[in-house]
Amino acid sequence: MTQKPGWRELPIGGHLHEPGSSLKYKTGPWRTYKPVLDKAKCTKCLLCWIYCPEPSIDRTNDGIEINYDFCKGCGLCASECPVKAIVMVEE
Repeated sequence: MTQKPGWRELPIGGHLHEPGSSLKYKTGPWRTYKPVLDKAKCTKCLLCWIYCPEPSIDRTNDGIEINYDFCKGCGLCASECPVKAIVMVEE
C-alpha cells in the first residue's frame, strides 16, 4: 500500500504543476446520475460536446460517445441536447 502525503506535503490549492493533468485523473466514480445517449435520436449537432465542462464527450466518425471515466454527471449535455437524445439516469 502506498503511503499518501500528509497535509503538509500537499501543494497549495488551485495550483496545477503540469499542464493537461486533468486527463490523468478519472473522476466519474462518484457521480449519482449518468448521461445515456440514444444514437437513433442523435443529429450529431455536437452541442453536448461544446457544453461539456470535462473531456467526457468524444467525437467519433459516427457522432459522439460518452466517456464515463471523466463524466461527473452534471447533466449539461442532456439539457443542451435539442432533440433530447441524451437522458440522465440514476447510477
